[in-house]
Amino acid sequence: MSSTTGTTTVITNIASLATNDPSLGDGSPLGLIQDAAVVIEGDRIAWTGDSRKAPATDNRVDAGGRAVIPGFVDSHSHLVFAGDRTQEFNARMSGRGYTAGGIRTTVAATRAASDEDLERNLTHYLHEALRQGTTTFETKSGYGLTVEDEARALRIAAAHTDEVTYLGAHIVSPDYADDPAAYVALVTGEMLDACAPYARWIDVFCEKGAFDGDQARAILTAGKAKGLHPRVHANQLSYGPGVQLAVELDAASADHCTHLTDADVEALANGRTVATLLPGAEFSTRAEWPDARRLLDAGVTVALSTDCNPGSSFTSSVPFCIALAVRDMGMTPDEALWSATAGGAAALRRTDIGRLTVGARADLALLDAPSHVHLAYRPGVPLVTGVWRRGAREV
Repeated sequence: MSSTTGTTTVITNIASLATNDPSLGDGSPLGLIQDAAVVIEGDRIAWTGDSRKAPATDNRVDAGGRAVIPGFVDSHSHLVFAGDRTQEFNARMSGRGYTAGGIRTTVAATRAASDEDLERNLTHYLHEALRQGTTTFETKSGYGLTVEDEARALRIAAAHTDEVTYLGAHIVSPDYADDPAAYVALVTGEMLDACAPYARWIDVFCEKGAFDGDQARAILTAGKAKGLHPRVHANQLSYGPGVQLAVELDAASADHCTHLTDADVEALANGRTVATLLPGAEFSTRAEWPDARRLLDAGVTVALSTDCNPGSSFTSSVPFCIALAVRDMGMTPDEALWSATAGGAAALRRTDIGRLTVGARADLALLDAPSHVHLAYRPGVPLVTGVWRRGAREV
């Protein structure tokens, strides 16, 4: 094999390789190849197949009869923040319910933090996620809620990922509590102008206590006019217009999707919008679980993500979310893995990640287990023992 575009490495003696290409291996959506090898050339996948047929390479890694999967694509997180909400969580676990208002606590801490503190916090959680197999992540603003604080959050995030989302419409800023219309005007005007250069996406929390359907449409439409593509926090705490709005505006994803009508499910099935499920939020708030089975059976594309944030889902572990999805949301282990990899890629409208096929980015994780099923079978166990990102081993 030519190495003109970079050093070549073969990972061989793989018990089970999940490619997410149904034309390979067992023909399932995961495209599982048994007794497999994968060749990395530079930052890309150059070959996959039977380990006995692997081409010669510069370097060789023996997987030791363990499983290899695509790196996780965490398509929904809120990692630019300061402080935590331990006391709120403790109170909630002692009987008080969750509402959207707790975000204000994080807003105050984030505004008071220095750029250095925010970046240090961000990189801490990114490294934590990487050790658990996450190789691509999306993250949002939303804890500044001023022009300056939203823009700096996105500037800091953009130094670490291409998947940056402007979420000035997380909640109505406490500064505008008596004039929500003025805050919507700020979010769609001066704040959008300051934030758009750093972001790819625009998001809105369409929910009682946050933004209604008309406000959400105005915000997302303004973002689209600035070249940002929509995502929507939709139907998390109650039934509402979020999912229908997401499909109407061709949003890449409708996130949470806990409270859905039949019409919502049908709209998702007939559109391009991915339903991103965030079981960490239900776990951490003792809320009703999303019904993944209902969505999958209707033909909806489903993603799984962590929603890592200090208030309602303070986990960076995709394996943990996979275990929850299998145990409590009706997903099979195969579906959960696909949704956390290829599904996350679909929620970011990416085809270069979330799969291990020729030409895809060489983002993959080695599990200390013979099969990906162990991610749900052995919940809470740190099974990720190696991570390659862009072809370089980082764990």
